This record gives sequence, C-alpha cells and structure tokens, in this order.
Amino acid sequence: MNVVVFLLTLGITCRITRLITKDTLAAGFRSWTAQRFGDDSKFAYLVTCSWCTSVWVAAAVVPVAFLAGNTVAFQAVAMVLTLSYLSGVASNWLD
Repeated sequence: MNVVVFLLTLGITCRITRLITKDTLAAGFRSWTAQRFGDDSKFAYLVTCSWCTSVWVAAAVVPVAFLAGNTVAFQAVAMVLTLSYLSGVASNWLD
C-alpha cells in the first residue's frame, strides 16, 4: 500500500466514523440502536464512541484499500470522503 492510498484510507476511516458517531444524518440510526438494545448497551456505546467505531470502520476499509487502492474508482470515492472530512475539520477550526 503506497502513502497516497494509506492517507486516503485514513480519510475514509475518519469520515465514516464521524458519520456514524456524530453526524445528524445518522442520528436516527443511533437512536434506533439505543432503543433496540438499550441506552447502556455495548451496541449503543459502539455507535457513539468514535474511538471504538473507528476500529470496526478501519477493519472494513483496509481490505478494500489493499485490494482496490490503486484503482481510479477507489481513489475518487476516497478523495471525496477525505476532502469532506478535512473540510468539516477546517470549518470547525476556522469558525
């Protein structure tokens, strides 16, 4: 895996983790998980803990990056997700 693919994989992992644990778009999923398994359940904790969720997101993303990291399709999607994450970080920092 080259450095570019590694950095894009890092960006994907950050963005998807943020989507699951913090973004309004996934609030329904987090609420559903808490209702289904209980507020104090490990599943509810998993979808709100960035540290925990990132391990599972990375476990799913790394094999894809390893197999398809040098394809244009992977790099295009990865770049969109990475730039989305970096734009959000920059926006929060600049505000």
